[in-house]
Amino acid sequence: MTNTVLRFIHTVEDTIIKGLLVWVTGLVFLDVVLRFVFNTGYVWLQELTLYSGAWMVLLGASWAIRHGAHIGVSAFVSRLTNTRRRVVALFAVALCFVYCGLFLHGSIVYLQKLHMIGIEMEDIAFPKWIVMLVLPISFISIMCRLSYIGYGVIRGTSLGFTFNDEAKDSMDSITQDTVKN
Repeated sequence: MTNTVLRFIHTVEDTIIKGLLVWVTGLVFLDVVLRFVFNTGYVWLQELTLYSGAWMVLLGASWAIRHGAHIGVSAFVSRLTNTRRRVVALFAVALCFVYCGLFLHGSIVYLQKLHMIGIEMEDIAFPKWIVMLVLPISFISIMCRLSYIGYGVIRGTSLGFTFNDEAKDSMDSITQDTVKN
């Protein structure tokens, strides 16, 4: 995949997630104002907030992999040799791939049943299967990110998942606090 296409995909992903964050924040703010200032509210507003938040979280999982914002076991992995690190990374990618594959399959079956039965959202007259499309979309996105990581490990351009070194960050934070005092 060319860098231009990859940058475009990243920009679209970033824009969607930022938009959802603003959207969910606005919905929650509106609900709070309606409830506590005007002593009223709309039941459907809570459902819209819930599903919008779910979209943000599920799409954000792929974003987190790209930015290394997921939880890593850096204290263990950093002690391995490069070869072992790559083997562990490929094993982790494989496990994640299986996990996502199971959820992808389950979400497709779930969507088919929702569509077949014709279930709508509880408080909004809208087909629930359309709202739940985020499930396969997010798992496909995550699997693409995992494939990209696995490809880099196989080619030798990566040692595996990039992640924030939590142990190092904690130690740096303690060191900075000690120096300030």
